[in-house]
Amino acid sequence: MLASPTRFVALRNPFRSSNKIPSFISHFPKGFPQKSVIRASGNILSVAAMSTPAAVAAVAAVADAGRGSITHVIFDMDGLLLDTEKFYTEVQEKILARYNKTFDWSLKAKMMGRKAIEAATLFVEECGISDSLSPEEFIVERESMLQDLFPTSDLMPGASRLLRHLHSKGIPICVATGTHTRHFDLKTQRHRELFSLMHHIVRGDDPEVKQGKPAPDGFLAAARRFEDGPVDPRKALVFEDAPSGVLAAKNAGMNVIMVPDPRLDKSYHDVADQVLASLLDFKPEEWGLPPFEDSQN
Repeated sequence: MLASPTRFVALRNPFRSSNKIPSFISHFPKGFPQKSVIRASGNILSVAAMSTPAAVAAVAAVADAGRGSITHVIFDMDGLLLDTEKFYTEVQEKILARYNKTFDWSLKAKMMGRKAIEAATLFVEECGISDSLSPEEFIVERESMLQDLFPTSDLMPGASRLLRHLHSKGIPICVATGTHTRHFDLKTQRHRELFSLMHHIVRGDDPEVKQGKPAPDGFLAAARRFEDGPVDPRKALVFEDAPSGVLAAKNAGMNVIMVPDPRLDKSYHDVADQVLASLLDFKPEEWGLPPFEDSQN
């Protein structure tokens, strides 16, 4: 047993002496659903660090070691580049209203970033309506309501500026999203030129993505498909808004910046290497990337 108090923190480790990768241990809030064991080919070591100032400083030093060596950038899409999470919230609130129930952010945090069937199962079970509505029925009803909303998707603040900047500087960028191709096409309908800047896009129905977030499948597939791939995960920077996505990036052995919705409980912030209120707040030079040439904030 570990001495108390104990805090679990993810540290990078090359693991060159063994192909065996230990399970990732997170300190996400109690009740956040996770796989009991997640294996990844990324370079991750999970250790228990005592909650002392010296331990916290040591962990911070290890985390900062990844800065300055970033060569590739991977973006989530929903809630990060596109303002689509509000559509899911709106529709799910309408469905629950029939059962005199409300949809809150504690449940939304668990659903964000996951594959549709996984999120649907969480929804009907945690809302206590599984006897009246199956996950499959929920998906059908929800999608019929989302069809007209997705094509109206707006960009999140700072998304266009950041993508165009990195592309203009020759930094390879891509998207790794849990969204399936059909919904991806609807969501990006008004932004195809911007998404054409991506080197490649990994979607949720990609055959290499066997498991959704927090499994690392999507991010590992994204790292393999760059022109000079597979990219060393320690040199990849992921942008995410969802707790499960942050955990997936860490399971892939990558650096991750979280840009969460302000309504998300702050206890979900701890795993990320950096937390920003908006993409507008990102300073590329802090990660060894070319700085913006303008002063726009």
